[in-house]
Amino acid sequence: MKFRIGYRTLKTALGTALSIMLAQYIGLDNFASAGILTILCVQVTKKRSLRASWDRLFACLIAMVFSAAFFEGLAYHPAVIGALLLFFIPTVVIAGARDGIVTSSVIIMHIYSAGKVSGGLLLNELGLIVIGIGVALIINMYMPSVDNKLEEYQLKIEDNFRRIFVEIAKYLRCNESTWDGKEITDTARLIEEAKTLAFQDVENHFLRDENLYYHYFKMREKQFEIIERVLPTITAIPLTVEQGTMVADFVEELSERIHPGNTAIFFLEKLMRMKVEFQNMELPKTREEFEARAALLHFTQEMEQYLLIKSSFKGITKGRKMNRKKAAC
Repeated sequence: MKFRIGYRTLKTALGTALSIMLAQYIGLDNFASAGILTILCVQVTKKRSLRASWDRLFACLIAMVFSAAFFEGLAYHPAVIGALLLFFIPTVVIAGARDGIVTSSVIIMHIYSAGKVSGGLLLNELGLIVIGIGVALIINMYMPSVDNKLEEYQLKIEDNFRRIFVEIAKYLRCNESTWDGKEITDTARLIEEAKTLAFQDVENHFLRDENLYYHYFKMREKQFEIIERVLPTITAIPLTVEQGTMVADFVEELSERIHPGNTAIFFLEKLMRMKVEFQNMELPKTREEFEARAALLHFTQEMEQYLLIKSSFKGITKGRKMNRKKAAC
């Protein structure tokens, strides 16, 4: 496994150092705790960072109130800490700030160690909270663009689709294949990774609720399910028939038009014409021919669904030149 330093690691290291230096410069006690808050609040996406920051801020404020009530009302004793946590943790969970429990526990220990609640102590803790969370939010505002990476996934998935269709066409023509099928497992992995990355991109934009690439990869996932479903049907065809060659020509042409545009209607019309042509051909003369043609009919029906899924997608044009004049599948 390669050693590498990612953006999040870099931001965490820089933010932690800045938080501690700022808290120390101002003269706050327990200044290292500001760094801990920054570490916990730098998340993978902006929205997650904001949620984590809010949870920790809210939980810390509740912790300050509980600490003042329990320690000043009862005593500064380890048993009181246990009693405080028995009430504090469920309260934070109910309030929806579960992620702030660990951070706020540090605040509780600070107040316990001080032995007395005072305005200066509470201001010190509030300062640590504001600096630690504030630095994390500021430093996490920068998120590198993932558009190029998403486009890479798009191209790889389309290339795999293309290879799969080419192999299907080969099998339909000669009824044999040496294909190892590696594109199947590779495509499943690529789609899952691409969806995760596209979803992260949504969470890095506060005013964006969707990502066109995410919808694109969901569309490809549905199409891929159809491809996986029809492969056993194709490989079970017992012999080569005329209709198989026609379908092979269709699939091969389809493989040359795989890109993110949206003109699948061209191939839907061509598929309909081919199905009508099948109906006008002579009936099968043997059982094997009947089974082969039935399998091919089933395949064309599945391909119709494949194309309908694409026809409902509005397409991606940003970041790519759409050179092809014909259909996109």
